[in-house]
Amino acid sequence: MEPVTVIRGSSPIILGQPHSGTYIPAPMLERLNDRGRQLLDTDWHVPQLYDGLLADATIVRANFSRYVIDANRAPDGTSLYPGQNTTGLVPTSTFDGEPIWHVEPTESDIAERLESFHQVYHHALESEIDRVKQIHGVAVLYDCHSIRSEIPHLFDNRLPDLNIGDNRGTTCAPEITAAAAAVCAKTPRYSHVVNGRFKGGWTTRHYGRPETGVHAIQMELAQRGYLASETPPFDYDVNRAGELRSLLKDILTAVNDTAKSRLMTET
Repeated sequence: MEPVTVIRGSSPIILGQPHSGTYIPAPMLERLNDRGRQLLDTDWHVPQLYDGLLADATIVRANFSRYVIDANRAPDGTSLYPGQNTTGLVPTSTFDGEPIWHVEPTESDIAERLESFHQVYHHALESEIDRVKQIHGVAVLYDCHSIRSEIPHLFDNRLPDLNIGDNRGTTCAPEITAAAAAVCAKTPRYSHVVNGRFKGGWTTRHYGRPETGVHAIQMELAQRGYLASETPPFDYDVNRAGELRSLLKDILTAVNDTAKSRLMTET
């Protein structure tokens, strides 16, 4: 299996999907324990959830599991949230703090995975950002994520339904964040927060340079909004997902319209 799938579109929007993959090469799979093989921390069904919501969006999707290597972590392993529980570049435990390997990856293993998976994903993502910016003069990376609603090891209480992150206003124009948040605020069925527990991962922080015309925003969804259950087998709930898809379509449309408006203003 190819490590990355790229679907090119014509709009200013790029949907990054770094954590929805489940592919693990056989030699790595053999080293995972039974818990690790459940892939509990996958962003389950995110491609299906976003499919067709913005017809002309570009999609860059990692097909490999985050347990192979986390495409949303710094290649040098620097923590995104110093002082808080999190998982690393190549996770050794679940989000609950439980070990996932019979035999943990060595430094050599990590270096090989950086080259074969992490760098391949980011080369594809960077290439699409450059292509879209050349067309429009602006590019918006909308990083698609989801997570279980309650993980005491990572955060207190129940996570809001929609968690918008722009690293405290640094990774995209404030109008873009405001546009996404305004759509969320009009829908009382779903709770939302801006720069709460999740402020944007390494991808958002690395690429988001508003002064250069590249904007990045992260959307972390609580999985209760579209899954039948947040435990294996993590089945997709068509009815729940249908309501959430309607909201996500409005958010993406608002972000896209705001990006185009900003382009016209800047030119």
